[in-house]
Amino acid sequence: MMRNLIDLCRDERGTSVVELALIAPLMATFLIGTVDISRGFSAKLQLEQVAQQGVEKAMQGMQGNDSTVIFQSLQSEIAASAGVTTPNVEIRYWLECNGVSQNTNPATMAADYERVCAGGQLYSRHLNVKITKTYTPMFSTRWAGAEANGTYTLVGEAGLRVQ
Repeated sequence: MMRNLIDLCRDERGTSVVELALIAPLMATFLIGTVDISRGFSAKLQLEQVAQQGVEKAMQGMQGNDSTVIFQSLQSEIAASAGVTTPNVEIRYWLECNGVSQNTNPATMAADYERVCAGGQLYSRHLNVKITKTYTPMFSTRWAGAEANGTYTLVGEAGLRVQ
């Protein structure tokens, strides 16, 4: 009987199965985390692509047209493309004279954008599209930057100096 017990202790068959059983939960946790992080980065990349498309669309429509009308319709179009509501899309356009922004009030953004700098000043016009979206992970794992409810706020942003 003692001999059988000693032989059983020396037998190494099945060791790899026991090792796999010990490491499998850790590997599954890493896999779940990788999938969630990858989906989050993919969603952020999609927001950035939609923001860049919005900037391109604005540049196409601005050729000699009223910028106020273009940006109001563009905001709802970008929101539909990104799968968010209109308040989650922010379009800013402004004029800078000698590096100082002339846009001090969002209500007068269009008028400030259309203004002309005083003679001799360096001027530039800028356009920026910012989209905010909430991302909910597949699994309820919390990584750095999570909100209290376990969601994350993703921001896609694109900007361009127009002139």
